[in-house]
Amino acid sequence: MDTALLAPLRGAAHKTVRAIDDRTPADRDRAIDGLRALALLAVPTGHWLLGGFTLDGGGALHNASPLTAIGALAPASWVLQMLGIFFLVGGYASALSFRRAIERGGSAGAWLRGRLIRLGRPVLGVTAVWAALLPLLYGLGVPEATLRTGATLVIQPLWFVGVYAGITALTPYCVRAARWWGAWAAAPLLAAVAVVDFLRYGPFAEAMPSWLSLLNLLPGWMFGYQLGVSWGERRLGRRAAWVLLGGGVALFAALLVFFHYPASMVGVPGQDRTNSHPPSLLVLALAAAQSGAAILLRDRLARLLRRPALWAPVVIVNLSAMTVLCWHQTAMLSVAVPASFLGPVAGLTVAPDTLGWIAVRLAWLPLFAVALVLISRSTRRFEAPWTGVTRARRALAAVLAAGFALFALGLA
Repeated sequence: MDTALLAPLRGAAHKTVRAIDDRTPADRDRAIDGLRALALLAVPTGHWLLGGFTLDGGGALHNASPLTAIGALAPASWVLQMLGIFFLVGGYASALSFRRAIERGGSAGAWLRGRLIRLGRPVLGVTAVWAALLPLLYGLGVPEATLRTGATLVIQPLWFVGVYAGITALTPYCVRAARWWGAWAAAPLLAAVAVVDFLRYGPFAEAMPSWLSLLNLLPGWMFGYQLGVSWGERRLGRRAAWVLLGGGVALFAALLVFFHYPASMVGVPGQDRTNSHPPSLLVLALAAAQSGAAILLRDRLARLLRRPALWAPVVIVNLSAMTVLCWHQTAMLSVAVPASFLGPVAGLTVAPDTLGWIAVRLAWLPLFAVALVLISRSTRRFEAPWTGVTRARRALAAVLAAGFALFALGLA
């Protein structure tokens, strides 16, 4: 009986997989898409696994991290923090896209506008929807503290979109630098971060202003992007990739062992130093190692993704890239907020301070994934062009988004 029921589902799945493979152009770079999908999926996995909640006496949710109590989990963040790969692939794809646009007679400004609009639509959509949801949820009895916790989580990954958009705007200059200097174009960015880290952590740290770390924001995240642009311009080959891999691993180990950088790649509540906000030299060391490995494994990954069953999920993830980025925290909250009304629930609203919590949280991840798929069925439309949407509605969405941002940042 079960076999008879499953047979049509298997047949439909096989047909869909084959159709996706057949529609893929022969010159499609499957390895680049595979790397992008891997980096994308690491974002929700990391947030879902390393982000927990506590429940206060009033039934409100507050953010908590298992890394606070279980420092041995820090190496997990080395695997789950794949923004270096994301920026590498982004730089590679942007270099190719920019070159094609110019060759077709387009302008740099038109190319950039198209890119920024594609990034902005989903962000505007999620923030506008949440602005409309806040009063509704409050009316249904969700505590204000829970709403602020949720708003913080939703806006947390969106800073990345802003940084990525700013770096994308510099693509023409990155391309020019790559053509001049090849892989060495990323070296000044590494040096700039090293200088800032020396000033804020070295012997003169107490005399340095608190805003000094913000100087790492652009060069820190641009490092991987510039490597990607050089790769896309065919100025970064296997020899340089081996240098990136070996040098990145060596620098990473030295910073941990001799310079006592925090082991976690993500912020840990209670620690006075963080590697990611803004990025420290440790982030660039990891990005260099990841980039070198990605370039060296490219051909092998491309061959692997010739298998239709492996290629189909990659296509699906890439088609919903911004939806995954913008809505994965909402998916987790859609499970955790209702659970908060039930009291302490293991893996959801119980403090993440034991290895048992990790085991239970792993069991919750499939439910978060299902929630994300269901939410995406309605929200993926924000990635497509907003045809038929009047200027008045777009202006309303912008006002709602601004209001949500103020609420999430504690300014309202």
